[in-house]
Amino acid sequence: MKRLAVMTAAAVGLVGAAVAMPAGAAAVPATASAGSAGSVAWAPCPLNDPVLGGLLQGLDCGTLSVPLDYRKPHGRQIKLALSRARHTSADSQYQGVVLLNRGGPGGFGRDLPTRFARGTFGLPTQIGAQYDWIGFDPRGVAGSEPTVACDPSYLYPGKARADFVPANKAEEDAWRARARAYSADCGAKYGSVLAHISTENVSRDMDRIRTALGARQINYFGYSYGTYLGSVYASMFPTRVRRMVLDSVVRPSGAWYEDNLDQNEAFEKRADIFFAWIARHDAVYRLGSTAAAVERNYYRGMARIERNPVDGKIGPSEYNDIFVPDGYRNYTWADHAQVLADYVLRDDPQGLRDNFGEPAWLDQNSYAIYLSVQCRDAPWPRSWSQWHADHSTQYGKGYKFLTWNNAWYNAPCATWPVKGGPPVRVGGEAGGPNIVLVQAENDAATPYGGAVEVHKRFPSSRLILEKGGNNHGASLSGNGNACLNDLVSAYLGSGTRPASRPGPDAVCAAKPAPGPAVVTVGTAGGPTAYDPPLVR
Repeated sequence: MKRLAVMTAAAVGLVGAAVAMPAGAAAVPATASAGSAGSVAWAPCPLNDPVLGGLLQGLDCGTLSVPLDYRKPHGRQIKLALSRARHTSADSQYQGVVLLNRGGPGGFGRDLPTRFARGTFGLPTQIGAQYDWIGFDPRGVAGSEPTVACDPSYLYPGKARADFVPANKAEEDAWRARARAYSADCGAKYGSVLAHISTENVSRDMDRIRTALGARQINYFGYSYGTYLGSVYASMFPTRVRRMVLDSVVRPSGAWYEDNLDQNEAFEKRADIFFAWIARHDAVYRLGSTAAAVERNYYRGMARIERNPVDGKIGPSEYNDIFVPDGYRNYTWADHAQVLADYVLRDDPQGLRDNFGEPAWLDQNSYAIYLSVQCRDAPWPRSWSQWHADHSTQYGKGYKFLTWNNAWYNAPCATWPVKGGPPVRVGGEAGGPNIVLVQAENDAATPYGGAVEVHKRFPSSRLILEKGGNNHGASLSGNGNACLNDLVSAYLGSGTRPASRPGPDAVCAAKPAPGPAVVTVGTAGGPTAYDPPLVR
């Protein structure tokens, strides 16, 4: 469920004929991943990685071959790119390997070990020192081979796109045609690969990594989509989980069409929270003393930019993209409130320019994998009439902030060359996998109901709620909560979990909202080294 800001690039990968796998294709037994798995030959990562630049300094790098199709384990092999931060504790304190996933689907992961091994965001260094932290770029992503990237003009054609909200049937049909063209381009380039890019197969890849590293069990930490990946792995390989942290939890029963509809409603509530925060600081921003007044100014700015796109590049859709991150994280609020005030009240678009970036290759790759996984994981409506009815109804009910943006972000799934499903059955037995769930109450990308559902599906799990929390990626992240960090650290350090009780098993109060001081957060284009990506 990944949300990219508008961000260009060349596609790299294999070319093949489009193929479609029926939704009822034969399941692969979980034991299929247990066959032979090679070892990983580790070497120091390059100071300037050809894909991730300097993000891998100080880590070890390696590759692992895995089957493209696990039903044919000795058939075509693909390569996974891995990284490692080795444990620095005494061997007597060593606690094994931890696989890491920042979300997406489509997020790269080889930079992540630095964050955990060095205690960058709240994990005590003495605990980080006890593990081998393993980052990996999932199949198709970044440094893994083959990589997938499709028609770059769909994300951004080099000029301001049409408004996400279609004013009439002709505008809606134009968006649909662009989405179909993107699907067709992916199918033409990667037809032999797309049927095998799925959460189920990434889970099998993870188990191959486990085997290659000589581990009887793995530990795992996943954010956002990474929680769904972790849930699927724990369902397929329950006895191979030692400790697992799932932060910002996806609702498995909604994968993926319904989860995106849930987001549309949740983001409207989060936008209201953002607008209300601006209103509380009206003495600074002068955008209105009520959330409704600020909202009117937000859409006033959108109408202006539709009439006169900034530099011909930033129109209403790009404008919306710039402010969507405020539904994920409150630490962008101060900067973006100033950007909004500058544009609406002073007709100064410089802040919009500073927060806009055309897609780089990594962004195109990430988006292509996002669709490849989600379109394949589960069935999607193949009739546009359902998409139109659902999104028109939501928009008509006042869910305006994300609804049509989200519709076009996911629209290629309506015509994806590989039909989706069936999804993996997620869940475990009492006494099953040892899991800790972490969830902010007001998370809009993965609403709280997802954590509640996964908690029920894994009866032995523990749920930690950040009451009033607003940030997606709540623990051990750039804006992590100290209470959450302590609970997660205790679990990783000694296995200590909150006692089981009705509802959430532990509750942490949310961190205070930021003040209105202007903070420069940089451009929207391009990934940061540590934050989990914006996830749809």
